Amino acid sequence: MNTGKPFQEVELPEQKRQDDGVVFPAVLLPNTSTNATATELNAFEDAIRAHKPWLESILLKSGAILFRGFPVISPSDFNCVVEAFGFPELSYMGGAAPRTQVVGRVYTANESSLYKEIPFHHEMAYLPNPPTKLFFFCEEEPRIGGETPIVLSHIIYIRMKDKHPDFVSKMEEHVLTYMKIACDDDDPSSYAGSSWKTAFKTDDKNIAEERAAKLAGKLKWTGNSVKMISSSLPVKRIEEESGRKTWFNSLAVAYCGPATENVDNHNTSVELGNGSPVGDDAVKYLLKVMKEECVAIPWKKGNVVLVNNLTVLHSRRPLIKPPRRIPASMCK
Repeated sequence: MNTGKPFQEVELPEQKRQDDGVVFPAVLLPNTSTNATATELNAFEDAIRAHKPWLESILLKSGAILFRGFPVISPSDFNCVVEAFGFPELSYMGGAAPRTQVVGRVYTANESSLYKEIPFHHEMAYLPNPPTKLFFFCEEEPRIGGETPIVLSHIIYIRMKDKHPDFVSKMEEHVLTYMKIACDDDDPSSYAGSSWKTAFKTDDKNIAEERAAKLAGKLKWTGNSVKMISSSLPVKRIEEESGRKTWFNSLAVAYCGPATENVDNHNTSVELGNGSPVGDDAVKYLLKVMKEECVAIPWKKGNVVLVNNLTVLHSRRPLIKPPRRIPASMCK
C-alpha cells in the first residue's frame, strides 16, 4: 500500500490476519516513489524521525514491525536506526541471558548455542521493570532455521483461559516466583546462563545483593554460586489502550518440569507465589498453543524488527545451517 510516506506496507505469506483485520506483524518496505530510504542510511534515519508517531501507531496496532529492504548493513548502522527512534535505553541489569555489547546500544542476542531452541517469553518478564520495546537486526541471515517466531500475547491468554481456567485463575491469584542458579562464570550452554557477576555487573557479592534488591529480588548464596529469586510477579498484564489481558510472563522459558524436559533449562525454575508447583499439563498445552499461533518470517540480511515487548512474545528456533548473527537492543 502506497502511504505517501517513505514506507510502504506489504503482506507476506507468513503473516497472520487477526479477527479485527490487523495483519501481524506489519511489514514495511521502502516506498518506490521516494526511494532515497532504500539507498541511504541517513535518509532512513530521517524518515524514522519524521514519521515516528505514525510508526508507533502501527506498532501499537500490530505489535511488531518488520523493516525490509532498507540500507542497514552493520551493527553500527543498526545502532543509528535504534537511536533514530529516540526511545530511552534500558540497562540489562539482572538479565538471565549471556550478552556482550557490540556497539553503542547494540548487544549480542542470547549467546547460548544457536542449535538449541529458546521458548517463547516476554523479555525480562521475571523483573519488575522489563523493556517495553525490542529491536532485532539480521547481520547475517541463517541458511536454514534460526527464525525468531513471535506471537500475540493476548491470544495466548485467551486460549489458556479457555482451556485451563482453573490453572490461570490460580496463577492470577498467587502470581509467579522465578528462580535461577547462577555461578561465577557465564555458562554458554544455557540460554539463561549469565553468571551473577555478569547479571549484576560486579564481582562484589554485597553490591550484587544491593542491585538485586533494587530489582525486587534476593540472592541466596552457596559458596560462589547463588540462587536468584524474584519477587512474585503477575502472570498477566492489561494493555492500557485496548484493555486486553496479555500472557505477560516467562513461564515457558523458566519452567523445568516434564513438559520442557528436552529443553536446555536446568538452571531455572518457576513456582506459584504460594510455593505450589506449576501444573505440567497446562504448560504442555501452553507450549503447543504458542507454536500454533506464532508467526515465523525467515530472516533476510538487513532486516530490522521492532517488537512491542508488552504485547508480543518471542522465541528462537534452532539453527540448522549457519551462519546466523542477530544482534539486539532493548528500550524503555
